[in-house]
Amino acid sequence: MKKYSAEMIGTFVLVLFGTGAIVVSKETNGIISHIHISLIFGLSVMGMILLFRKMSGAHINPAVTIALALAKKFRKKNVLPYLIAQVTGAFLASFLLKLAFPGNKLLGTTLPSVSDIECFVLEVVLTFILMVGVLRSPGRYSAFFIGGIVALEAYFAGKLTGASMNPARSLAPAIVSGHTEFLWVYLVAPTLGAVIAVYANKLIKD
Repeated sequence: MKKYSAEMIGTFVLVLFGTGAIVVSKETNGIISHIHISLIFGLSVMGMILLFRKMSGAHINPAVTIALALAKKFRKKNVLPYLIAQVTGAFLASFLLKLAFPGNKLLGTTLPSVSDIECFVLEVVLTFILMVGVLRSPGRYSAFFIGGIVALEAYFAGKLTGASMNPARSLAPAIVSGHTEFLWVYLVAPTLGAVIAVYANKLIKD
């Protein structure tokens, strides 16, 4: 249960601060800038990995959990409990933001400014890069590598796709806010990108 609790709390913090930064930016007419939002996402991931890596692996991302199981770096029997914990944490964060900002219509929902296809391709590529980083980052420095990748990709593509790279991060705000029109992209593309990374990593394995 400690592992599942860690995944729930880790995903809760990621969604609370990440999507919360987007909400606060909207509520304050942009006082939190795009680069700040990118850094908040990256720092949230980095912090949760530092806190929970030894306890649960700090996946805090269903796409990462599925890919690690496929790569035989994670027990398949634990996949479903991890996914439930991650999604629960994400929903708790979105419901909290809904209570705190009842007038906000999007709650940090990931929405593209490009076409569905362009968004899909970008999210596949972004999550592919993130997952390669997860698979190849040195253990003791993984928090800094992975957090840095998240921040960089959020800064690069945040204005285009929202740079989700995480189905739980997109699922909860979309459901709670009622804006589910692009949700399929953010569920399928990150998962596909992470899975592709597992097979690509085998080609470049040391």
